[in-house]
Amino acid sequence: MARWKALPDDLDPQIGEFTGQLRRLVDQGGLSVAALADRTGYSKTSWERYLNGRLLAPKGAVVALAEVTGTSPVHLTTMWELAERAWSRAEMRHDRTMEQIRITQARAELGDFGGARAEAEAAGGVRTAPAGTGTAGAPPVIPTRPSAGEGDARDAVPPRPVTGEPRAGRRRVLLFLAGAVAAVVVIGGVVLLTGRGGGGEKPDAVRSPAPSATSAADLPPGVRCVGSGCTGKDAEAMGCGGDLVTTARTTVVGAATLEVRYSRTCGTAWGRITGAVQGDQVRVTAGGTEQRGGTAAGDDFAYTPMVAVGGAGEAEACVTLASGRTGCTK
Repeated sequence: MARWKALPDDLDPQIGEFTGQLRRLVDQGGLSVAALADRTGYSKTSWERYLNGRLLAPKGAVVALAEVTGTSPVHLTTMWELAERAWSRAEMRHDRTMEQIRITQARAELGDFGGARAEAEAAGGVRTAPAGTGTAGAPPVIPTRPSAGEGDARDAVPPRPVTGEPRAGRRRVLLFLAGAVAAVVVIGGVVLLTGRGGGGEKPDAVRSPAPSATSAADLPPGVRCVGSGCTGKDAEAMGCGGDLVTTARTTVVGAATLEVRYSRTCGTAWGRITGAVQGDQVRVTAGGTEQRGGTAAGDDFAYTPMVAVGGAGEAEACVTLASGRTGCTK
């Protein structure tokens, strides 16, 4: 039976190559995952994720593996940098895909409204004038076609006084009737568009507007908050982690790797440390808001709750190690 599971089919080739390098080093060192966790300080669960392509190993874990297996960390970290860029590109593609989905949903909502208006106008046989044209509130005027020879008669014969011209009187009546009909059609179109007066609905009832593209209803499945609604909440529990997150900033402090994690979909950031020991503390700040987190017994990582951000560069993460050493992302 093969020791390693097949890597995901959609895994980027550079990430797949890097993961294969990690597997070969582990095999050459004759290490089990449990022994690898014990000798590097990173948990068994974390290494299982790294070696199965489910999570990109942090730089600290890569350096620790190089030390354990007697491999040059320079070459291995070069491979890691290429894989980290590929991982970030994949996350950006995912963000763009989700953004396009939300735009498509918004356009669909707007398209439905426009279609209803067009259907209402087609049913009435009259197109309403666009906003800003004509006199406000005035019904559109539908000109009548002159009878045969009418134009020639007007050109050849001097006009009579309006008060005594039968034809002018008929035209005024026709125009009045046409305006009245147009007004009825416009009112009918308004009723169709606003949903008033039909199906027993009260006259002052108004349909609820379609949800905007940034509302919670348009978020990807599993995502439960966005922006300030996520502040103080756990990223994984609210569905903002996994494929929706990228590393905005990173630095190494002692044996721990410190990161600012950023979710464009949720509009949030949080701090994370890996390769940590019990007692290490991490915090994240953005726009005057601060959140803190610390390692639990048996864990080699810690997260802070989320803070709302407008972009990846707005948040800063800092760590205070149990040894007293401190550091922040640049």
